[in-house]
Amino acid sequence: MKLGIFGGTFDPPHIGHLIVAQDATTVLGLDRVVFIPAAEPPHKRGETITEASVRLAMVRAAVAEVDEFEADDLELRRGGSSWTVDTVREIAGRSPSVELFLLLGSDQYTEFETWRDPAGILRLARLAVLTREGGDVHLDGALAVRVTRIDLSSTDIRRRVAAGEPVRFLVPAAVETIIRKHGLYTVARSGAVRTGMAPPG
Repeated sequence: MKLGIFGGTFDPPHIGHLIVAQDATTVLGLDRVVFIPAAEPPHKRGETITEASVRLAMVRAAVAEVDEFEADDLELRRGGSSWTVDTVREIAGRSPSVELFLLLGSDQYTEFETWRDPAGILRLARLAVLTREGGDVHLDGALAVRVTRIDLSSTDIRRRVAAGEPVRFLVPAAVETIIRKHGLYTVARSGAVRTGMAPPG
């Protein structure tokens, strides 16, 4: 069995995430892709992100109708900083016979060697670098996976919601429902963008 590991903040998950995961599934012949929202992304310390339970609910809603995709809350249950090496190690321990592929964006790949214990990650999983242009990768065993070019990010979605612009078709309908239900990313009277966490002060 081939399993793709797709981690991220997913604040919120959008169609770009689903499309590149689908592309990776096709190119690599993956049986499943597991979406893992981070508890405390080390690269986003000091930033306000949406409450973990709400991000998990959005990821579950986003993948609910795709048989090959699933959501996993292992980093949220573990708590603290979400180090990828710990996540890969836990998944490998659960299913030692499964072939693991860590799905990374090209921007993440350029920083990969600065991550905690990259050698440990490479011992357990192959890197699958999701790139819009294709191209070479230099780490042993890493694969370049050409994916559909989608100029969309979670930052774009948050900005659009804050500006009162539509996000229909940019996120799954079930994700948009959660965004509206929780009033995520809207501009509060203080001028701050709400992210589903308690307001300051």
